[in-house]
Amino acid sequence: MKHNVLAIVIASALAAATPGLALAQQKPAATTAAKSAPSQMVLDNSRRVLATIEKRRAEFTRDRMALRKFIDSEFNTMFDRDYAARQVLGRHGRGASDADVALFADALANNLMQRYGSSLIDFNTELRVRIKSETTLPRGLGVKVSSELLRSGGEPIPVDYLMRRSGSSWKVFDVMVEGVSFVQTFRQQFDNELQRKSIRQVASDLRSGQLQADAKK
Repeated sequence: MKHNVLAIVIASALAAATPGLALAQQKPAATTAAKSAPSQMVLDNSRRVLATIEKRRAEFTRDRMALRKFIDSEFNTMFDRDYAARQVLGRHGRGASDADVALFADALANNLMQRYGSSLIDFNTELRVRIKSETTLPRGLGVKVSSELLRSGGEPIPVDYLMRRSGSSWKVFDVMVEGVSFVQTFRQQFDNELQRKSIRQVASDLRSGQLQADAKK
């Protein structure tokens, strides 16, 4: 994944918001995907998250704790971290307790934000997002919101959000940037470790920094 795109993923609970302080409003004739709950959430969060980064950039540069609190808030609100963690764990998560999965989810999120969160400060908030479509996932797993990041003088960057119902709201559990899945990337990265260690041990290594989540593969 590209480093700046990863910044978007983290800022938006690892997917829920996409760049667009200058986000173009969808016209009435646009597809119904832009008006449905999951797609609209992507659009609304893009405005809120990137506007906040632009407005508080100087503060976040001075106070990294304030930046961390902002990222934590977005992450906890928009991302289904435990469900995503089970997807990352794959076969290693079968039969695992909710407590172990939550421990792994928290450690992975903490590791990612420690490594990449500060990259938000330098992020270009003048990109725009275009919603392309919204499709139902197989077996009723949720929906995929397909979008593009529009860059001046550059090719659009495809970003897909996989979302599921969690209570009365929609939450993201995976993001695909240029066809590369967040879940698949980390599932492959941690497979060897999980073959040799317990989920709790891997979570401990992530939290201590002995093991690093590399989202740029």
